[in-house]
Amino acid sequence: HLLTLKDFTPEEIQYLIDYAAELKAKKKSGVVGDLLKGKNIVLIFEKTSTRTRCAFEVAAFDEGANVTFLTNSQMGKKESIEDTAIVLGRFYDGIEFRGFEQQTVEMLAEHSGVPVWNGLTDLDHPTQILADMLTIQENFGAVKGKRLVYVGDARNNMGNALMIGCAKLGMHFVAVAPESLFPEEALVAEMKTLCETTGGTITLTADIKGGVKD
Repeated sequence: HLLTLKDFTPEEIQYLIDYAAELKAKKKSGVVGDLLKGKNIVLIFEKTSTRTRCAFEVAAFDEGANVTFLTNSQMGKKESIEDTAIVLGRFYDGIEFRGFEQQTVEMLAEHSGVPVWNGLTDLDHPTQILADMLTIQENFGAVKGKRLVYVGDARNNMGNALMIGCAKLGMHFVAVAPESLFPEEALVAEMKTLCETTGGTITLTADIKGGVKD
C-alpha cells in the first residue's frame, strides 16, 4: 500500500523516486510499457480532481492496465466501507482513493486484499510528494540536505505531506504560515524526532522574509 510516506524508509522512498525517473525516461524514449498488462485498477474519487485523476489514468494506461473511474459508488452510504473494499478487491488488482478521511483509505487497505494508493485525503498526499521530490531531483540533484520552503496553510494535507517527505529524506523543511495555521503539534514532534536520524530539520515561522531567505 501507499497510504502515507511515514510507512516507508528513506531508502524505499528514494527507490520510488528513482524508479519513477526510469519509467519517465522509458516513456519519453517511446518504449511501450506492459508491466500492468491484464491488470484492472479502480480509481475512487470523493473529491474532484484534474491532475491526480489524469496522472493515475495515464500511468495505468501506459503500462497496459484497464481503469475504472468511480465517483458515484454506494461506499459509506448504502454499503459499508469494509464491504465495498472486499467487493472491489475481488474485481480489481489495485485501488486508488482520493477523498476526505484518512481512515477511509486505511480501511480500504485493511479489507480489500489488494494494493491501495492514497491519491489525497484531508491529512496527507503522498503521491504528490513523490512527484515533487522527482522534480527537485531532476533540477537540483540529490534531495538530501536541500531546503524546501512551503508558504501557505501549513496544517493542510500538502503542508503535512511535504513535512513528512522532507523529514524522511533528510531535507530542511520550513513552513511559513500564521501560527493558527501551523501543523498539528503531534505530527511536528514526530517528524522532528525522525529528523534526528535522517539529518533533516523542521522550522515553523510566521516571518515570511526570514522563512524564504536563502
